Amino acid sequence: MIALTRLNKRVFVLNAELIKMIESTPDTIVTLINGDTTIVRESVEEVVRRAVDYQRQIRGFQVS
Repeated sequence: MIALTRLNKRVFVLNAELIKMIESTPDTIVTLINGDTTIVRESVEEVVRRAVDYQRQIRGFQVS
């Protein structure tokens, strides 16, 4: 799960494993595998970084 911020500055938690696509239009839009979309304040790069960090954490990968 990753914490993200909606445009109205409300923080929510998203299951990163459900992310299908992230795009910048210039707002960052996160599309889930079920087709739902959410616009967030974070950049595409930040959402990707958080999702990758989450995957590393749950799978036990360590970066030296």
